[in-house]
Amino acid sequence: MKAAAKESAAKTKAAKSLDEEVREALKWLKSRGTRAIRDGMARYAIPSKHALGVAMKDIKTLGKRLGQNQELAAALWETGVYEARMLASFVGDPARITPAQMDRWCKDFDNWAFCDAMCFNLFDRTPHAWSKVKQWNGSKAEFVKRTAFALLWSLSVHDKGAGDELFLQGLVLIENAAHDDRHFVKKAVNMALGAIGKRNRALNASAVAVARRLASSSNKTARWIGTDALRELTSPALAVRLGRML
Repeated sequence: MKAAAKESAAKTKAAKSLDEEVREALKWLKSRGTRAIRDGMARYAIPSKHALGVAMKDIKTLGKRLGQNQELAAALWETGVYEARMLASFVGDPARITPAQMDRWCKDFDNWAFCDAMCFNLFDRTPHAWSKVKQWNGSKAEFVKRTAFALLWSLSVHDKGAGDELFLQGLVLIENAAHDDRHFVKKAVNMALGAIGKRNRALNASAVAVARRLASSSNKTARWIGTDALRELTSPALAVRLGRML
């Protein structure tokens, strides 16, 4: 009985401690919120209904101060506050977040900023990243599908140990998705194509081939993605940089 009571007390204490951490984080964020930033979010197609108006640099500063804590990240996400959810991308633990939790958060995404922040700050460092690219790219939901390609984009930048084969498979997904004319999907598809083509000369050649096929497509969205990517992938500056990587 005593052991059970101690365990219950410890859980209560831990829960209170977590609640306190969330309250303190929200208090810190609120103290740095401004109406100007909140009102300006609309210019970037970010909903501000649940926002405090905190600059990203301040959110990142708090994230570094708090360190990785998956329980705290989950609790911050549950608040529904825009900045608290962005903060979760910095304090989430890539070794402890589960595929199910990634799915739950991804379904909640209602703007491109959540997609990109989660991918670049957390999701691309998890052992589930590549499987989520394959899973989410088939989604009909705009921001879930964007997350698939934002994740592929961020993996192209951050996953230094990944072999070319994974990115070649990514190019197949890109070409298949290039006809999706939804703004936030096509932008992520475009960025992923460009990022893959910057990894090395072999992938550049493969990405350029995909971009050329898209640029000659009869589909308007595919043409835009291919034409825009080609400008960057065939630029003299990139050719010089890739040549130095040999």
